[in-house]
Amino acid sequence: MPGLEDLAKLLGTEPSEAPKQSKKTGYDGKVVVLKVRVEQRRGKTVTIAWGFQSKPAELNALLAACKKKLGAGGQVTDNALELQGDHKERLREFLKAEGYAIHK
Repeated sequence: MPGLEDLAKLLGTEPSEAPKQSKKTGYDGKVVVLKVRVEQRRGKTVTIAWGFQSKPAELNALLAACKKKLGAGGQVTDNALELQGDHKERLREFLKAEGYAIHK
């Protein structure tokens, strides 16, 4: 059975490399750099990611994906994502995969 390379040759196209994901940009055209921290609120741990320059619908979609991926509840507050529990490293990895730059 021929591989994808053989099929691409038959069609006259070369297989392209995986497209590089560009960094997300905000309203001003600059790359959005997010910060992630963990806080204690009323005895509970909360992970907060802030620095977004997005429309509310886009943030709500990102929050839904985060909640599903991390298995935690959360909300959008003042252009920041707040997730229940300590998910700092997992949230950083997820946001990097989505194309956001993360501040160290």
